[in-house]
Amino acid sequence: MATVAASLSAEDFSKLDEVGFRLELVSGEVLKMSPAGQAHGRIAMRFGWRLAKFVEEAKLGAVFAAETGFLLQTNPDTVRAPDVAFVSAERLARAANEGFFPGAPDLAVEVISPSDSWTAVESKVFDWLDAGSRAVLVLDPRRNDVGVYRSRRDIRFLSSGELLSLEDLIPGWSLEVDAIFE
Repeated sequence: MATVAASLSAEDFSKLDEVGFRLELVSGEVLKMSPAGQAHGRIAMRFGWRLAKFVEEAKLGAVFAAETGFLLQTNPDTVRAPDVAFVSAERLARAANEGFFPGAPDLAVEVISPSDSWTAVESKVFDWLDAGSRAVLVLDPRRNDVGVYRSRRDIRFLSSGELLSLEDLIPGWSLEVDAIFE
């Protein structure tokens, strides 16, 4: 992950066109990331598709794909983009349909890539939580486990044979950990 010099606003950041890179804005600084690999993409899509199907049928809100920007803070601005995100219907109704979503998603999902450092992943997790996400999931393809973060202290890990359920966020939805990494 490389940092591009010069402090930017979220508005200026939205106008950047860096072909071949994924970008995020953290405290006014642009972070460049290489495109994700195929395993990363398959896991994010598999998880996102199953979540989106349930959320849409139950009319609980919306699930967003990777690269959807969420404006987490201003002055200096931070715009992060999770691999998958869920926003409740109630919050969607209060937000404009243009530009970056104002605030954190209710659920942010990050898939660890081979090139990710644990420090960078943890930084994103805490950015999501500090900005108001009610839960952050970290999907780890190397270990086939799911980190479930509710706060900086409420963290648990689920592995093969266990069931992921976020009843307070997405009532009635659950997914076997094995189904994420099959």
